[in-house]
Amino acid sequence: VADRETHKIRKIVISTGVVTTLAGSGVSGNTDATGTSASFYRPVAITTDGTNLYVADYNNHRIRKIVISTGVVTTLADSGFTYPRGITTDGTNLYVADRNNDRIQKIVISTGVVTTLAGSSSGFTDATGTSAKFKNPLGIVSDGTNLYVVDTENNKIRKIVISTGVVTT
Repeated sequence: VADRETHKIRKIVISTGVVTTLAGSGVSGNTDATGTSASFYRPVAITTDGTNLYVADYNNHRIRKIVISTGVVTTLADSGFTYPRGITTDGTNLYVADRNNDRIQKIVISTGVVTTLAGSSSGFTDATGTSAKFKNPLGIVSDGTNLYVVDTENNKIRKIVISTGVVTT
């Protein structure tokens, strides 16, 4: 769980309800470290590939990676984001709802390279790639072929074909 107000990533054992801190000191910051020696600043969303967690570290404008088995936190991507709000993965790439940039960003997990998959500026346009427009995208999920985005201020659910970048409502 991304515990935004305590700046922590929490683990809940489903069968018992026991809650522990996987990472985060509880004090806002942007320190890459292990477990509670690491710090976040309002983490808001997480996704996993089964081995790692990827965190939208909202107020740090970064995407962070946590190795689940060790709690080691590193910064995967820290350029170009303005309040990343949602995050999902297809196993090879991460897709980030970059709220204030009105874009959907793609991050290659193996390299950390960030590119814009869709969106360019605030508005509402169904189109391909950067010709599409969003207004404060927040939530995002993948079915492996498509992305589905909560386009908050347009009051729409948008679909992006991952292979082509085609955006439809």
